[in-house]
Amino acid sequence: MMRKSKLQIKIQNFKFLVVVFTFTFYFLPLVCFAQPISSAELINNAKHYDGQTVVYEGEVIGDVMGRGAYSWINVRDEGGAIGIWLRQDLTKDILHAGSYKSQGDWIEITGVFHRACAQHGGDLDIHAQGIRQISPGRQRLEKMNLSKRNLVFILLGVLCLVLILKQLKRV
Repeated sequence: MMRKSKLQIKIQNFKFLVVVFTFTFYFLPLVCFAQPISSAELINNAKHYDGQTVVYEGEVIGDVMGRGAYSWINVRDEGGAIGIWLRQDLTKDILHAGSYKSQGDWIEITGVFHRACAQHGGDLDIHAQGIRQISPGRQRLEKMNLSKRNLVFILLGVLCLVLILKQLKRV
């Protein structure tokens, strides 16, 4: 029976640790989940993020503007809005775009950020590689403000009374 020397055991342990650390640090970035980045962060640090794949989330606002096989959408978060260039087939899940009458779908976009996109005249944009709906939008139902309606009727009555009095004064 052969016994290993202390030096051989230390070398074996060292090799094992090197292999474990190598695989851990090599595969660790693949396991991490990307956190969405804000529009303010993208705009303020545009040079840093230029050409990088980013995850951005926000509310779809305005219209879905078709351009052949691609479309433009605008996505707004708390800090601002960014134009997103995406394939037409990725827009099929967008049901509501934010406007006065509706709240837009809240989506997450994964794509390449461009601080001055040569393809689109130097505009800041994201070329989407994929989108995911986080929460659906909805129509906004506006309730009539009864106190404003009543005030309009009162003012209309006062206007009619003033016109009648003005006509009587002429006679």
